[in-house]
Amino acid sequence: MSYRVAVAPSGFKESLSAREAAEAIAEGVLRVLPDAELDLIPLVDGGEGTAEALAAATGGRLVDRAVTGPLGDPVGSRFALLGDGSAVVEMAAAAGLALVPPGRRDPGATTTYGVGELIRAALDAGARRVLVGCGDSGTSDGGAGALRALGVRLLDASGAELPHGGSSLTRLAVLDTRGLDPRLADTELLVACNPYNVLCGERGVARVFGPQKGATPAQCEELSAALEHWAAALTAACAPGVDLRCAPGTGASGGLGAGLAAVGGRLVPRFEVLLDGLDLGARLGRADLVVTGEGTLDVQTARGKVPGEVARRARAAGVPVLALAGTLGEGAGEAGLDAYESIAPGPLPPAQALDRAAELLADAAERALRTVLVGTRLRAPRHGPAGPACPGARSAAEVVPGGVFAGRHRFAAVPPAAARPHAPDPAP
Repeated sequence: MSYRVAVAPSGFKESLSAREAAEAIAEGVLRVLPDAELDLIPLVDGGEGTAEALAAATGGRLVDRAVTGPLGDPVGSRFALLGDGSAVVEMAAAAGLALVPPGRRDPGATTTYGVGELIRAALDAGARRVLVGCGDSGTSDGGAGALRALGVRLLDASGAELPHGGSSLTRLAVLDTRGLDPRLADTELLVACNPYNVLCGERGVARVFGPQKGATPAQCEELSAALEHWAAALTAACAPGVDLRCAPGTGASGGLGAGLAAVGGRLVPRFEVLLDGLDLGARLGRADLVVTGEGTLDVQTARGKVPGEVARRARAAGVPVLALAGTLGEGAGEAGLDAYESIAPGPLPPAQALDRAAELLADAAERALRTVLVGTRLRAPRHGPAGPACPGARSAAEVVPGGVFAGRHRFAAVPPAAARPHAPDPAP
């Protein structure tokens, strides 16, 4: 009798791809359950690894290109041509946070110009369906750089071109779209985004994500004002009557969603596109336990992040979910997870934690699985009718029937594969 464990993590930013994370978790699981049947399902959310994952899944190929990086310097990048002739542009491959050294992170100055160059390269390759994956960005320019690469001009009051970066958008006086690449009119441009991310307002992208990209509180407010001005200019020039300030997904990747939507891009919930064809719900439903993970678990996890989406689908199938994360932040327990744990065994310097990410993740998976198995062996309380010895205390079975409760961690008892029905395997 063996357990079926589905391993469905995202990548861990700046350390592990989704595939590497899945393999590390699998190593830890097998230390505890050597006979477990594992289903590795590395998941992408539009960020790092998206193009490679979709190319592999469809029999496509990767195309290398040199583009303008987020700091304005040339960087090596690539996009994917899929088996059906469509293209995938990974925003992070041209303007990702990983391309900006920690000491130079300034979202007011970084640009998405290289993203537009990748879109143009995909059009040059003949693609007329282009999927842009948003995630892991190092920019907050509202997609202004990408539009410039596609032929749009951004001028100040004197007629001079604006410099790169979101901060300069406060000086925008003229948005000239006459040079926009005409091929876009005949192209299906899909922007795979997190619908919870909006461009402006109190939950606007500069205020929510600016600090992660190196912005001070004052810079976050300055960027928010710049993006408000940018949204008004985009609406007037490209999308009259369309709410680009607060429409779902407009804040994706520092506002890239808004910029591409203004020139005909269609904002689509990323998991509807990126998980298409994975049969994720059925695969999770065949498992006894699902293990997911991401770099950070916090209040954003339930708002369109991979662990939150995995938890939602696993819950629908009645399967418990365990999550592993590099950092546990405020709101980590609000994502519908049955248990969650930090992979760090104690305080570690950030550089060391990144270098040891695979090792730490495997060890954390082992620790968590051993704790879960305690729940499967937990017997009925022996205290008798009077209950536990401590007055007013409740037994573990009362707190979590069939499991064990420890602080903020809920470890539900996991029945072995033979003890619960499985969905039938899909037809070949």
